[in-house]
Amino acid sequence: MPYWLMKSEPDEVSFDDVLAAPGQTVAWFGVRNYQARNFMRDGMRVGDGILFYHSSCAVPGVVGIAVVASTPYPDASQFDAASPYHDPKATPENPRWISVDVKAVAQGRYLPLTELRGVPELEDMVLLQKGSRLSVSPVTAGQWKRILALAGVAEAAIGLAA
Repeated sequence: MPYWLMKSEPDEVSFDDVLAAPGQTVAWFGVRNYQARNFMRDGMRVGDGILFYHSSCAVPGVVGIAVVASTPYPDASQFDAASPYHDPKATPENPRWISVDVKAVAQGRYLPLTELRGVPELEDMVLLQKGSRLSVSPVTAGQWKRILALAGVAEAAIGLAA
């Protein structure tokens, strides 16, 4: 699957933080759900499209477009005892959690969750399913195209086509 939705709490890492980072690239760390980890480890490839989503905030929604900018590598926060993402069962020889680098490529119109819920073409989107709390989830090519159109981002302008 070449498209993903990745949730970040804006207090932790916002899309503005990514835009301000060197190379507009940050490490995606702190994922502690096995299904989300498996998507990152086994499914993501460099160049895959990402819908950058702000969660756990006043108005959650899609805030920008990014791409996967690295292959998976061990998440350093799992080894840091001072980190809220520390995992005492993880070792450098046997890491349990991974990171990928994420690069910002476009910022379109903000798309709040309430608006996404009202778009018929998105009704099957993992994000919109009852009880879905995954921080990383696949997005279909049709969902990707529809969200880019709603955000006013041209696929050709970001170099990713469905």
